[in-house]
Amino acid sequence: MNERPLVCLFDSGIGGINLLAECVRRIPWADYAYFADNRNVPYGNLPRERINSAVFSVFENISAMRPAAAVVACNTVTAGCIAALRSAYPFPVLGVQPALRQACGYGGRYLVLATNSTCRSPAFAALLRRYGANAVTAPCTRLAADIEKFIFSERLASLAEELPPGDFSSVVLGCTHYIFIKKWVAERYRCPVFDGMAGTADHLSKILGISDHFSGEKGKIMFFGGDITKNRAVFENYKHNYL
Repeated sequence: MNERPLVCLFDSGIGGINLLAECVRRIPWADYAYFADNRNVPYGNLPRERINSAVFSVFENISAMRPAAAVVACNTVTAGCIAALRSAYPFPVLGVQPALRQACGYGGRYLVLATNSTCRSPAFAALLRRYGANAVTAPCTRLAADIEKFIFSERLASLAEELPPGDFSSVVLGCTHYIFIKKWVAERYRCPVFDGMAGTADHLSKILGISDHFSGEKGKIMFFGGDITKNRAVFENYKHNYL
């Protein structure tokens, strides 16, 4: 291709950097613009009206860039705003959902960790009706904010110790922030942990009409909004988990 597609990603803070890195791994020759709103993180504890206002403010900036696609890399925003965003903008808008389908397919009783807002949303209720017969839902009030705060601290490793006890066949991470402690969640519960990043990146590749995910020259990666210095540093520190 002579012109690289531009993909814009949005999250309340650093959580979506996990999805950014997965998309870069699969589609390395696209250009990426990562938008964040770290000063209002976590969205999961905010009123819906405030979330909507913040999200549409950011998406006006995304729209001005005329992207080939935009990815809402936030479960809370996907649950509450994705339909309105798709109606408002002409470009494809992808979202992320808790990986209940994968956990249901794996079998057994499984734990879903998600923000308060996600747990209260109609979209999450619909997922539970379809795949959640054996799900145990645990709303996490502080976890996303703690991960945002302690991302460069040794304290990060101990956050999983504060999660609810229990024996489960698998765990679903219903917030992209939680992926930063995925290995410690797996150690705590001694079971598979699902996050849904690969599925979203695959969906993006289909939207862009890409058949070869892993080849091609590398595109640009840009950061906008929020704490740009922090977000860029998180990407540089954690991209090796994917790239």
